[in-house]
Amino acid sequence: MSRIATTFGPRTTADEVVGGRDLSGLRAIVTGAASGIGVETARSLVRAGAEVTIAVRNIDAGERVADEIAASTGTARPEVVALDLADQSSVRAFADAWSGPLHLLINNAGVMAIPDLQRTPDGWEMQFATNHLGHFALALGLHDALKAAGGARIVSVASSGHHASPVMFDDIHYRDRPYDPWSAYGQSKTANVLFAVEATRRWSGDGIFANALMPGGIMTNLQKYVPEEVRAEWAKVPANKTPEQGASTTLVAALAPEFEGIGGRYLEDCNEAELIEDDAESHHRGVRRWALDPAAATRLWDASLDMIGPR
Repeated sequence: MSRIATTFGPRTTADEVVGGRDLSGLRAIVTGAASGIGVETARSLVRAGAEVTIAVRNIDAGERVADEIAASTGTARPEVVALDLADQSSVRAFADAWSGPLHLLINNAGVMAIPDLQRTPDGWEMQFATNHLGHFALALGLHDALKAAGGARIVSVASSGHHASPVMFDDIHYRDRPYDPWSAYGQSKTANVLFAVEATRRWSGDGIFANALMPGGIMTNLQKYVPEEVRAEWAKVPANKTPEQGASTTLVAALAPEFEGIGGRYLEDCNEAELIEDDAESHHRGVRRWALDPAAATRLWDASLDMIGPR
């Protein structure tokens, strides 16, 4: 199976992907759009006429971003709705309040490399709970709205950090093994990709397709837990992207005709990524086979259902 390619590349911006499209009538949710690439994702969608809901934990920050987007685009102001992905009651409230069809669910929010083990009230490790379980429950709660769109896409912002770890099913929440911030981040990002694989398998018959992506190296608030000296070194990497460039791969997965009716793929630099074997040496590019493994994807879905309980 050949990899899917587009005309875009690593320096493409979000607005270039959207181009001259008229997205009037398209309804989109962007989680975590109060900072970083989420802002630029929402901005480009709004500029093209989409009806965008910014789903954020910090409502004040979200309101400021919505005002700025409206002022900079001269278009309708995005709606801002509270969503705390680490709190399943917040996720349920958000999904239950949604009305009407949903064309795009962009699972953009996330946390990275929390230095010390933190748990949610449910006892879940915080990165897995936020990056995967929150978005998983959100997608389940919005399934009927996505189905009603008559052709919907889910976009999960993953990371090359998935190379750090597969999902460790025997001890996902670090109850027995020593906590490591990067392996915890890695397995949560692997989970984002596996979700796209299984959601597509289960929901493609409903017209719902999911893909995951690596946005690139972008210096944003996501790295707030990374030591300052490490951030300083990362900031010097020539391949780093601006937030506008980082949002482009998200919008390729969301809008590009090349990915119409296609799911379970992992993108980087606006194209489908190369498959990297699990036993290969350390990589910062491509997608590990463990993140696309259908058996692991099914196992993760079932384990996630067990964790969040009936809806």
